[in-house]
Amino acid sequence: MSPEVVFVIAGMALVTMGIRFGGYLLADRLPDAGFVAAWMRHIPGAVLAALVAPAVLSGEPAEILGTLATAAAWLLTRNLFAAMVAGVGTVYAARTFFGL
Repeated sequence: MSPEVVFVIAGMALVTMGIRFGGYLLADRLPDAGFVAAWMRHIPGAVLAALVAPAVLSGEPAEILGTLATAAAWLLTRNLFAAMVAGVGTVYAARTFFGL
């Protein structure tokens, strides 16, 4: 491995660790209540919706089945993890075993 590659990998590792440690340092200074706190609580759901929405809206059979399975699992269990597993598992099975 060339020295340039090692240097680039080490640089990327340092930047990644800096971002992680910076997040830990800033997390203690964020407010627990108010607009910013509410905004921060809603970001993960918004990012997940932005990632999933294009697949759901594509109208492909596997994604439609996955959406239905996710909704059914959520309504039955009220468990987010179970709903995600049901949706991902359904899309995987539909694509792998049924070629959808």
